[in-house]
Amino acid sequence: MHVFHLNHSDIVGGAARAAYRIHCALRTADVDSKLMTDVAISGDWTVQAPNSKITKAWVVLRPHLGSLATRLLRTDNPVLHSPSIFPSGRLRRLNTCEADLVHLHWVQNEMLSVADIGRLQKPLVWTLHDMWAFCGAEHYAEDRRWQEGYRANNRPAYERGVDLNRWTWERKRKHWKHPIQIVTPSQWLAACVRQSALMYDWPVTTIPNPIDTEAWQPLNRELARKLLNLPLEVPLVLFGAIGGTRDPRKGFDLLQVALGSLRANVPRLELLVFGERQPQQPPDLGFPTHYAGHLYDDVSLRILYSAADVMVVPSRQDNLPNTAIESIACGTPVVAFAVGGLPDIVTHQQTGYLATPFDAADLAHGIQWVIEDSYRHAQLCDNARAFAVRQFAYPVVAKQYLAVYEDVLARYRTQPQPA
Repeated sequence: MHVFHLNHSDIVGGAARAAYRIHCALRTADVDSKLMTDVAISGDWTVQAPNSKITKAWVVLRPHLGSLATRLLRTDNPVLHSPSIFPSGRLRRLNTCEADLVHLHWVQNEMLSVADIGRLQKPLVWTLHDMWAFCGAEHYAEDRRWQEGYRANNRPAYERGVDLNRWTWERKRKHWKHPIQIVTPSQWLAACVRQSALMYDWPVTTIPNPIDTEAWQPLNRELARKLLNLPLEVPLVLFGAIGGTRDPRKGFDLLQVALGSLRANVPRLELLVFGERQPQQPPDLGFPTHYAGHLYDDVSLRILYSAADVMVVPSRQDNLPNTAIESIACGTPVVAFAVGGLPDIVTHQQTGYLATPFDAADLAHGIQWVIEDSYRHAQLCDNARAFAVRQFAYPVVAKQYLAVYEDVLARYRTQPQPA
């Protein structure tokens, strides 16, 4: 089977890493899989990117042109907005390529226009990595327009200027006449698809993002800490960049409140932050804090997860965060709110702790519960690793995608094709 994946990047960003891992998982299952990107830095020969000066220049220019449209919108929703306006110039190649099937991933940042997607003629599968496909231009939404339809009379009060979201949604409705097979990494996102005004009757299957559990394995905790020059005896709580305060979805403000609650009950604790270096004026989090900086390679990240006793993901809204999957693959339990796709990763009090959404005190209790009993902690670590192998290993996920591909190809052969 020949499959052609499309994603804006190969390994830059969460969606890119997920798409690349799906591509790699399929190749281990003897699928002739290739990944087309606008930005490729992995050095993998199976990843294709623009190579001529003209196409490279167009790749750089398109997102800037698209961002001009977003300036017409005034909104308090801080998430990325992608109008996807400009033709990519890829349609002819995609429609005539040797692939049996084209698999879309995160194709925003003007990689494909809304019209381009509607004009693809190959059998299609589309793995969603956020809510953009059934929203307007926004990648995540908290209002109900994606469920009700983007009308003039239901625009949220926090938006002003040109209604870019309605315009983008209407273009999707105009150009996307034929349902595409949707895959969502989480049950939560699948439910959103079924509740959406745009895709409620499209076929949707949930398949988790994979991870190479042969490469992502636990390391001895003491060795990992020595390699990172971290204290050997004190409990370490790991979480992502404090810079996440710019995105309220990441919930760093809730984590700060939880850490304040922990001070009285767990005074002997230290924090480990990855994704940023120590800022010039670091916030007082109430505990000694170690900054691991940006870690780009899997080996360094594996050491980091193995060094921690627990990882905290305090998101208010998330699909299926790779960091949580990576953590449990390394045998490190995860504490999170029971929202989005996190219940697909964390089994409450089995592989970590799911706190009541958005109860910071319960989040603090979950952290304490995971680390306070050494025997229980060891069981959680073993359970987390076993669950990762059972649910997210390459062979497990590749088998599920192959079943979807075969179903899509069978339907394509028996249905009338668009002109």
